Amino acid sequence: MNPIRTARSRTAPAGLAAALLGLALTACGGGGATATGAADAPSASPSPAGAQADAFSITDPWVKAATVEDGMTGVFGEVANGSDAEVVIVAAEHPAAGLVELHEVVTDGADSVMREIDGGFPVPAQGTRSLAPGGDHIMLMDLAEDLEPGDEVTVTVEFADGSTSEFTAPVKEYSGANEEYDGEGHGDH
Repeated sequence: MNPIRTARSRTAPAGLAAALLGLALTACGGGGATATGAADAPSASPSPAGAQADAFSITDPWVKAATVEDGMTGVFGEVANGSDAEVVIVAAEHPAAGLVELHEVVTDGADSVMREIDGGFPVPAQGTRSLAPGGDHIMLMDLAEDLEPGDEVTVTVEFADGSTSEFTAPVKEYSGANEEYDGEGHGDH
């Protein structure tokens, strides 16, 4: 199986943000200040070398089929880090989900309970992290549309350095992954 490489990654160079802020401030200044010339502003560039998103790949991603009435579902796969430094997934998003959280499943007495994980998903240097039913996963909540078997969805993940990456995953029928959610206002997974 070939890992799915990132479709896109992006970061904003710090200098670009400073130049834009400076340009905005001089435009609103009313007098005395001159705007920075276009030749002086740094140009936008692709992700800087070493961006965490550039090291990310995912093998066999998939999403559990769900309806709006279900309200939520999970995203699974084998995340890989191709760099020599740890990367940390800190957030994710999907257009059909009003809320997306990174979850872990823990044992609470005789029951398995899922809850939002603090600090995100660290992936060790040159290592992997499994996102699987009954374990760590990306939770799509407050669904605005049904996710039916055979559909493909695009998920964007964000890393600790602010870079992002997208991947596409097929929606599959799956009868498991029904842990109780240890959060407010949301039903079963």
